[in-house]
Amino acid sequence: MKNVALITGASTGIGKELAKIHASKGGDLVIVARSSEKLNALKNELEQSTGVQVHVIVKDLAQSSAPHEIYNEVTENGIQIEYLINNAGFGGLGKFHEQDLDLVLNMIKLNISSLTALTRLFLPDLVARNSGRILNVSSTASFTPGPLQAVYFATKAFVTFFSNAVAEELSDTKVTVTNLMPGATETEFGARSGMDKTEMFKNAVSSLSVARDGYKGMIKGKLDVVSGLTFAQKLMIGMIPFTPKRMLLRQMKKMQDV
Repeated sequence: MKNVALITGASTGIGKELAKIHASKGGDLVIVARSSEKLNALKNELEQSTGVQVHVIVKDLAQSSAPHEIYNEVTENGIQIEYLINNAGFGGLGKFHEQDLDLVLNMIKLNISSLTALTRLFLPDLVARNSGRILNVSSTASFTPGPLQAVYFATKAFVTFFSNAVAEELSDTKVTVTNLMPGATETEFGARSGMDKTEMFKNAVSSLSVARDGYKGMIKGKLDVVSGLTFAQKLMIGMIPFTPKRMLLRQMKKMQDV
């Protein structure tokens, strides 16, 4: 396999579109998600339409052993990863004290722990070769606390700060870390989290649009890529540092209330 991208959460949404983009450029793939059926359907589609090789790994990244199992399977098969795309993640709408604890803890495991572990496992190989790209999918949620999605917003703040810090640590190498921050996007995430019923998702953009922005930014080695925002949303984000925090929290809560 050549020019291989490993993509988590590749069965739907942004991850699936990223896989299609990479395959269209002739790159081989390792695609990871929980759904064997969806992954194998994508594998067949991409291999037939583009001629690339696609290796499927079915894993639940909320399980602590999954990152090591993925890394071991890749290395045992002699696959060299050039692009690591940590896309898998989910959210959940509601007051924190009313949310299911297991759901909240799995959100932290998937959004933070697995992303951190996969980055730590694959990064030494990239540094040793002095080549490679990492794309971590965060969110514009990382700009502010998120009442009614307290844990999700906090996990994405971690992803943004972690990605930026590691990118600077690698500044004397040819390895880059890009942080992708989509706004509201048309994916299964909206329905799963309940966000599709909120004001925030009224102007959701396509997964393909976000994936194109993220992939392009990764190839260029950009630090941050913000994608899928309306002019009003860009204006609001620009005003965050100047908005009293209580007022900002009330605004965010209203936008996410159903």
